[in-house]
Amino acid sequence: MAAVERMRITMPAELAETLRQTGAGGKYASTSEGVREAWRDRTRKRDTERQELDALRAAIKAGLDSGPAIPAAQVFAELRARYAAKT
Repeated sequence: MAAVERMRITMPAELAETLRQTGAGGKYASTSEGVREAWRDRTRKRDTERQELDALRAAIKAGLDSGPAIPAAQVFAELRARYAAKT
C-alpha cells in the first residue's frame, strides 16, 4: 500500500458542504475518499487532454510536412470546372 500523507486544504464553504453531503449520502466512505476520486478524475482528464493535444500537434505537423498548400480559390475553381464538365 502506498504511503499516506495527511493534508489540510482550504476550499469555499459551498464546495466543502457539497463534499460533506457526498460523503454523508453514502457515495463515498469519507470526504477523503471523495477528494481522492475527484483528484484521480482530474488527473485522467488532464492526461486525456494532453494526449488529444499531442495528436492535434501531430496532425498539424503531418499537414505541414505533406507539401505546399493549394489556395482555396484554386481548389473550388477546379471543382466547379469538373462539375460543369459533367453536367
